[in-house]
Formats: sequence, C-alpha cells, structure tokens
Amino acid sequence: MSQDYTRQTAAEGVENALKLLEGRWKLVILFHLFGGQVLRFSELERAIPAISQKMLIQQLRQMEQDGIVRRIIHHQVPPKVEYCLTDWGQALCPALDALLAWASQRDEHDDDERIAPELAEPS
Repeated sequence: MSQDYTRQTAAEGVENALKLLEGRWKLVILFHLFGGQVLRFSELERAIPAISQKMLIQQLRQMEQDGIVRRIIHHQVPPKVEYCLTDWGQALCPALDALLAWASQRDEHDDDERIAPELAEPS
C-alpha cells in the first residue's frame, strides 16, 4: 500500500522515523543485530566497547519500546537475556544500506567539486 506524500507529510514522516533512531548508539546496535543475529547483553557490550552499560541498557529499552528490538528472557539460573531485531527492525536494513551507499558517494562528490573549478576557463 503506497501513500501519496506532500512535502509537509513527507518531512513529518522522516522526522518521526529519525526520532526512532536518534541516540548515539542505536544505529551501531542495529548493525550488530542485522541479519538475524541474536546476541546476549554481554556480547553487545563486547561488540561496542565504547558504550557504557547504562547507555546500552537505555538504548535497548527504547528500541524495545519502539518495536525495533525484541528482548528474549530465558528463565534459568543465571538468567540469560538475548536481543534480536523484530521483523520491522530488520526491515530497516535496506534503508540503512542505501544511506551507507549515499554517504560513500561523498568523497567522489567532493572530488568532483574540487576538480570542476579548475576546469573552468578564466573569463
């Protein structure tokens, strides 16, 4: 089902989507969970050494509340908690791949911008 967007509704939609992903670590966490990865909390801590335990907990809870991440609790001793992406969270992968591809074009674009003035003939 496609939706016809106006400039206003498109801007609002993008703003709402970005609010779900704002936070310094959410995208990093997402990339570690893409592809069906199921990781324990301690594995995420090791994978992202610069994040504090408190911040990792906070970011995971926010993404869980937003329906992006699923928290799996295994009732055992000691307790085991794992995290994975929901289907909706996994659906972000192509969009973020496109964003990465767009960002990688920056160097090419910057090179083109630097070359273009040199090629211009003096007036």
